[in-house]
Formats: sequence, structure tokens, C-alpha cells
Amino acid sequence: MNMHCPIPFADSDCILPAHGGGGRLTQQLIEEVFYPAFGNPLLAQAHDGCVFPVEKGRMACSTDSFVVSPLFFPGGNIGHLAIHGTVNDLACCGAQPLYLTAGFILEEGLPIHTLRKVTASMQEAAQKAGVQIIAGDTKVVERGKGDGIYIHTTGIGRVPEGVHIAPHRAQAGDVVLCSGPIGVHGMAVMSARGSLGFETSLQSDTAALHPLTIPLVEQIHEVHVLRDPTRGGVATTLNEIAASASVHIVLDEALLPIPEPVRAATELLGLDPLYIANEGVLLAILPEKYAPQALRILRSRPEGRDAVQIGHIEAGRPLVRIKTPYGGSRIVDMPSGEQLPRIC
Repeated sequence: MNMHCPIPFADSDCILPAHGGGGRLTQQLIEEVFYPAFGNPLLAQAHDGCVFPVEKGRMACSTDSFVVSPLFFPGGNIGHLAIHGTVNDLACCGAQPLYLTAGFILEEGLPIHTLRKVTASMQEAAQKAGVQIIAGDTKVVERGKGDGIYIHTTGIGRVPEGVHIAPHRAQAGDVVLCSGPIGVHGMAVMSARGSLGFETSLQSDTAALHPLTIPLVEQIHEVHVLRDPTRGGVATTLNEIAASASVHIVLDEALLPIPEPVRAATELLGLDPLYIANEGVLLAILPEKYAPQALRILRSRPEGRDAVQIGHIEAGRPLVRIKTPYGGSRIVDMPSGEQLPRIC
């Protein structure tokens, strides 16, 4: 008797539970979707892990997860975010990003053509950022127990000798620079959620930031802090720095680069732009004497053409304070909740 176990729905155009089972459909997904998208000699090792070369020096590592809703939004998608988010975390350590791993949690029923679009976006972003995806994993959850795709990425980068970037290094006498308009990504994602009933021309600012950070740390050896104000926005990021360094950060409201469409949308929704997520914005903290040089460096790149100084650091109680155009000031506190869910 000729008995065999057939491959279940091998020609399905949607993700099936068997795609996460480790068998033939898993291998088919790897060979037909992931290898064509990410193929490189290191990934082609096809082992449980990847053996890769490293240069002499210190290494940086960062890991992140991406659960944005909707998956596609003006100016980008979850694939772009998965690359840029981790690359930027490495960049803000002062590192040159080198390698990424990618884990995919896929929901049963996800159209495979959607997965192909996401992986193509990831590879496009990775190539532009000069990084290789060298290892990965795939799991499938039952229909209704996920939102199509969740992506988890881990990145490895090399930190040049003499570069020491850390939140606790912020100190009195430093200034706070911002590479460009804030709140754009969050509002672009929110506009894609049709239930909110507002429209905008905003496009997500998602981008890799190491074209800004690398020349900055190469030319200015006293850069103290670099951060990308993603989840929680500029306010949350600066509060974390103030707490870590025990410093008093003072912002000038008149200098904050808030585009008018962001200002209008946040007023409509009752939100504060300072707490809105960004995906292509850099905050740099360094001694005041280097501010003109740093701004020239940032503005020499497309990603930083609108760079401005938005504040300075004083000794005093660890907090963030903002000076208003009317001569007063208010404290910008750490948020107690989440203004915008599923932004990055």
C-alpha cells in the first residue's frame, strides 16, 4: 500500500498554520519569500545561527519589536520601520550598523503577497542603510490572534575607538539639537486609520540616521548623547535623559520644529506633538561651543537639512521644562499612559 502524508495546500496564497510548523511549507516560505528578498552569502549558510566576521573594537547590539497598525501608511510600512528602528538604535550608540536578524510572527490568513511587499521593503531599506539581514525565524499564530505581521529585529554594529555615547553623559552647558520636524511619523500613521476621520498630506519620516551620526561623532569627539525619539516622542526621550544624567533640560517652545499639519492634527485630536513618535529624527546633545559645527554637519545631509537647536541643559532638579513665548514655563513630564497605540 502506497501511503504518504500530502503537503497541505502547498499552493495557498495565504499564510497557513503549517507555514510555522517547521516542515515543508516552512521551507517553501523560506525559499520562495525570505531567501529571494534577503539573500546574501551569510544568510545562505542556512544554519541554526550565522557565523560572521567582526572588526577589532567594541560592538553595539540592540533589539526591537514592531507592531504598527495599519501595516502600510503614508511614506512607509512595518518593513521600513523594522530596519530603520534597529539601525537607528545602533546609530545612537555611535555605531556603524553592520548586521540584522529578523523574526516574523505571522497571522494565519495573511496574504503571502502582503508578506512579499513587506520583505521587499525591508531589503530595500537594509541595502540603503548598508546592512545585511543574516538570520531569522518565522512563527505562525492562529487567525484572530495577531494583526497580520509582527516583526522582531536585532542589530549588531561597530563602535569606533574614542566614541562614548550614553544618556548619563549629558551635562550642564550642553545644548539639545533636533535634526528635523517632529511628530510627522505618528500623525502619518494616525491618518491611515480611517476611523479617526481626518486627512493629511504628511508622509512618515522613517529613515536611517547613521548618515547623520557617523560624521557627527567623527568630527566632534565630545558628542555626549544621541537619541531617536520614537515611542513617546521628544518629551519622553528627554525625560529619560534628564533622569539618567540628573540634569535640568530647558526647551524653547518657539524653536520646536513642529510642522503646521502636525500642529493642526494634534490640536484636532487633543494631543501634544512632543509626545508623538518619530522614526527619522535625531536628538543630539553636546557642549554649546560645538553647536554651530554640529548644525552644519547635520544640515549637510538631506535627513538633517532642517536641524535646529531646541534647548539647553542646566544644573538642577532632573526634569524637562519648556519656556513659552509669553515668558512663562511649564514642566514637560513623563507620560503616565500611551497617547497613540500601535505607532511603531
